[in-house]
Amino acid sequence: MPPIYSPLPTSDPHAQAADKQVEVDLEASSIRRSCTTKAKKIVFHLLAILAIMYALMLTVKGIPTACRMIRNKGALMKNVTSVNTQKLGGCHGSNRTLSTTGGLPSFYTLPSGDKIPSVALGVWRADPGHVGEAVKTALKAGYRHIDGAWIYGNEVEVGKAIRDSGVSRKDIWITSKLWNTFHAPEDVEPALDESLTRLGTNYLDLYLIHWPVAFKKGQGQEVDHDLTESPYPTWQKLEEMVQKGKVRNIGVSNFNIRRLQNLTANPLKYQPAVNQVELSYWNPQPELLKWAKSNDLLLEAYSPLGSQNRVKETLEVPEVKSIAKELDITPAQVIISWHVQRGTIVLPKSVTPSRVVENFHVVPLPQEAFDKLEEAAASHKPERSVNPDWGVDIWH
Repeated sequence: MPPIYSPLPTSDPHAQAADKQVEVDLEASSIRRSCTTKAKKIVFHLLAILAIMYALMLTVKGIPTACRMIRNKGALMKNVTSVNTQKLGGCHGSNRTLSTTGGLPSFYTLPSGDKIPSVALGVWRADPGHVGEAVKTALKAGYRHIDGAWIYGNEVEVGKAIRDSGVSRKDIWITSKLWNTFHAPEDVEPALDESLTRLGTNYLDLYLIHWPVAFKKGQGQEVDHDLTESPYPTWQKLEEMVQKGKVRNIGVSNFNIRRLQNLTANPLKYQPAVNQVELSYWNPQPELLKWAKSNDLLLEAYSPLGSQNRVKETLEVPEVKSIAKELDITPAQVIISWHVQRGTIVLPKSVTPSRVVENFHVVPLPQEAFDKLEEAAASHKPERSVNPDWGVDIWH
């Protein structure tokens, strides 16, 4: 029989006490480590929070700088206003599209209620083969006003460009003019119909008597003095064209105050809506402008840069260059803006795409700059760029 062994004691009381002490020490050490770890975590989170707050402070500090940058950019954009488009109700057809022009009027309302855009592309002296592209460029850039005439000889190309542009006819203001040869009442409607056919449209927004001079039928440029001095019979026929719906608005061109008073002294059904005249730095015509405003007659400025022979000279005028530098715009934009700010429609002409676009960007001139330009324009003797010799004193 195997021997029976008594089990040995696993520990004695002293050993147990020592073990308990060790356990206590280990637990305390564990607690200390745990506390240290938690403290480290707290410190880490605090540091993270502080880092986030610091980043936020930097962001907040950057906001004024960003705002200043935005304001500076806005100021630059205000100097050269890119022409946007907006829908304007009641403008010759619902939702007619017109340009906005940086604080200057984008259109003027005529007595008929129609709204005529304040900046137009003029197509006088625009060469065949080039005028069509100029019209397309203008319409793409935002123009909605094309000013032409029968005598310019480019109505077919202008009309085709309008149709090819993709812009709806009702959104484009088209002006044409009755030439001197067709002032006899019986010749007015056939002349108008020819322009309508050439342009490919069934109505004009505006039709003007081109000059206050009537030529005798079939006799070249021999003047019909009776019809020249009294254009009322011609005007009556234009009024009939309005009633037939072939024309929306009628007006005159190159009429001085005396000739306007002579015409409007008659019992008119429709007052002239527009008088298109030469207005430029060299020929500002302040008296005519003042009279027109007081008689609810809108002036249109042709040759606004001084006709093609004086454009370069106009753009070198010291006052014009100074204002252009101050506003960070081109001298041409100064002149065109000045015309609109005077309260006139302006008809700059170009077939160069970049200039067509440039001429449409207008800005309000500071009052001091505007007054300086007005004073400079009035400081010299008026000089006309367009003064045909037909044996008639047109301007008196």
